[in-house]
Amino acid sequence: MRIETGGLSVLRGDHVAVDRVSFTVEGAGWTGLVGANGSGKTSLLRALAGRLEIAGGAIRIDGVDRTADRAWRAEAIGFAPDAAALPESLSGRELLAVLGGGDVGRDPGDPLQALRRALAFDSFVDQRIGTLSQGMRQRLAIFCAFLARPRAVLLDEPFNWLDPISAFDTKAALGALVAQGLTLVTALHDMASLVRQCGAGLLLSDGRISQWLGTAEIEAGRRDFAGFEARMIAALRGDAPRG
Repeated sequence: MRIETGGLSVLRGDHVAVDRVSFTVEGAGWTGLVGANGSGKTSLLRALAGRLEIAGGAIRIDGVDRTADRAWRAEAIGFAPDAAALPESLSGRELLAVLGGGDVGRDPGDPLQALRRALAFDSFVDQRIGTLSQGMRQRLAIFCAFLARPRAVLLDEPFNWLDPISAFDTKAALGALVAQGLTLVTALHDMASLVRQCGAGLLLSDGRISQWLGTAEIEAGRRDFAGFEARMIAALRGDAPRG
């Protein structure tokens, strides 16, 4: 799925959270969105996925203007719910049933089987969500974004609450889905995940694009991660020219 924005702006109250952002995600691939707290990452993802109103600009999906059609974007683009907001009175199994995806990823050959195994939520799926740790809730929330089998999924810092094993396995499963044609955009906090997992990246500072990173820049970061990380932090701080 090709996702393109032109001069996109998003307000949170009176605050401009996203300020005239223009970029293009060409299609199948993994794009990382990196920025400090309050840089606009969550607002940008929520607006793209139809979960938040936009104040200006345009959103085109596969060349079609979908700016005014939030409902279409909300249906077509997968987006994980806030793990802390999952209904505590339901079990994980009941939640998946309500969302119509209880059997997703169970059958051999299902493209989502590897992700279901990586998230390993079947080990606690019958417990009430209110009794689960934040990491367990996060695993359920991530899988919810895939239940409708969308061609594009946006995830907001999906690995923050996962233990090292879950994070490692989930990144591998997501990478496999990307290789099969998924368009994936994830907000990230760490440069290591950006370099190791993504094929492109976007740095956001104060609601604006600080730098776009293509394949060449990501590959250079893999060769010299320390230097790459230093340059990216400088760009986020505003010590480097905008690109």
